[in-house]
Amino acid sequence: MIIVGISCYYHDSSAAILKDGMLIAAAEEERFSRNKHESRFPAEAIAYCLEEAGVSIHDVDYVTFFEKPLKKFDRFYQNLLHISPDCKENYLYSWDSPYKEKLWVKEDLLKNLKIPEEKLLFIEHHISHAASAFFCSPYKEAAILTVDGVGEWATATAGKGTAYWEGDQGKNEIDLFYEITYPHSLGLLYTAFTAYLGFRENSGEYKVMGMAPYGEPRFVEDIYKNIITVDEEGGFRLNMDYIPIYKTVPWDAKKISDKFIGLFGPARIPESDFFTDQTHPKQDHPNWSAAGAKLNKHYADIAASIQVVTEEVMLKMANFLYQKTGLKNLCLAGGCALNSVANGRILRETPFEKVYIQPAASDSGSSLGAALYAYHVLLGKPRKFVMEHTYWGKSYNQNETLLAIKKFGFSYDEIHDTDKLAVLATEDLLQGKVLGLSQGRFEWGPRALGNRSIIADPRNEAMKSVVNEKIKFREPFRPFAPAILEERAGEFFDDIEDVEDNYPLRFMLTVYKTRQEKKADLQAVSHEDGTGRVQTVRKELNPLYHRIIELFGEATGVPVILNTSFNLRGEPMVTTPENALNTFSKSGLETLYLNGFVIRK
Repeated sequence: MIIVGISCYYHDSSAAILKDGMLIAAAEEERFSRNKHESRFPAEAIAYCLEEAGVSIHDVDYVTFFEKPLKKFDRFYQNLLHISPDCKENYLYSWDSPYKEKLWVKEDLLKNLKIPEEKLLFIEHHISHAASAFFCSPYKEAAILTVDGVGEWATATAGKGTAYWEGDQGKNEIDLFYEITYPHSLGLLYTAFTAYLGFRENSGEYKVMGMAPYGEPRFVEDIYKNIITVDEEGGFRLNMDYIPIYKTVPWDAKKISDKFIGLFGPARIPESDFFTDQTHPKQDHPNWSAAGAKLNKHYADIAASIQVVTEEVMLKMANFLYQKTGLKNLCLAGGCALNSVANGRILRETPFEKVYIQPAASDSGSSLGAALYAYHVLLGKPRKFVMEHTYWGKSYNQNETLLAIKKFGFSYDEIHDTDKLAVLATEDLLQGKVLGLSQGRFEWGPRALGNRSIIADPRNEAMKSVVNEKIKFREPFRPFAPAILEERAGEFFDDIEDVEDNYPLRFMLTVYKTRQEKKADLQAVSHEDGTGRVQTVRKELNPLYHRIIELFGEATGVPVILNTSFNLRGEPMVTTPENALNTFSKSGLETLYLNGFVIRK
């Protein structure tokens, strides 16, 4: 039984393929198109998945799509009717909008896939989210919480999943018994603030999370008083006088109201310099001004405030779900499940004992969720797969790598012994060099976890500015992840328990406080608030990456390295050897470890 899952036509297009219930491959289309958050039909991702599975499209039993387009189209026109006749121009504008595609998604998919109609299945958006987490988790039973911008109508759902595994008796089921519907959306609220703070919507939300620790949450009460009303169960309503979600079709996050401006002041200019007394205590930014620093601190305070509100709402939703289900396991999905600070609080501050978050938690992961739902629920097949790692993308062989190196004209050493490579990489790190590491299959989801990573020594605070400004050419407030040996995580970070079963740690999806006595050792990977978005590393899942960290730890007493995604600002993570070499040549990286080849400048 072969099933291909697809997500596309909004943002983060992707494809995944199952063979008898086991995941074979999964990839975002952006990794091939090189257009970040690609929305187009994922032709190249599908082609890769079929190639990795060794099949053709004619061998596929079913193709699943991650949402029901006509239900989404219904929301779109119900919205127009609600605001008519004030917005008559939207009737004309709407035909130039992404929503018009919802009428012809089925025909477009059949045309591109060249499959018979009976092989194409449509799964509801939040069901796809829920399945992407629950059917990748190790649980037989779990509470499920999905929170994002909007699907067909739902913006958040809560429920439970039950599963039976091979050899068991039972039924696979996802029951989402509670939902919040459009236009009331936590994800769209966060996106509105993202746009207001000068970042690209559906892309820059993580920048808001990175900016937040440089501010104080002094606007929290203003947000609760004027913009969002929240009950004790986590249910909420937005005040459309401040966030006029329904007044533009499709919604434009940048079109905030006069009341919003009156509350917070003018929006931040996109891509403007960000500096404060905290980011530049020596006031050495090239465009430094006291007025600019004060204004940026104001924006950081707003970022801190919406971050706190988001965390508090998600905590209330999770606590409500525990009260309703009494289950010890929780699965989180949807774009808001990439908010690693909120995830950390849910892990620490709710009664749930274990939490699973599928690494591609946003819409890209819904392609996998739709396929898993069809296999386990619609077809009633037993479970046998658990997602233990993220390395589901394409790999490139020695010949492909060597051809790329010769094309760029770099000299190289060829070394395929893992221990020798790790020794060389450790020596480079100890000399203060910043390295590119590209090996094996690329990661599924937005986090670089050792196969398409930039790595460096985490002990020197100056390494933050070196990597941000001279290598990735990005904002100075952007944090880096501490990648640590799984078995040593509890020594360096507070409140880490049961590390082997902590999947959010493995997938770099949660934040923990750095232990006070270890902060001096982790200056480059401790954020402004003393936290780190931790990645734990297991030997059997990534031998080279683990060995580099292990040797670095033996040399320094710190079994941690700085890890960030291997890309330049505004680009997707590198995919091919050519991508890696191009980024290497354009940046301040000093050594590239590429599929068993070592390239130095």
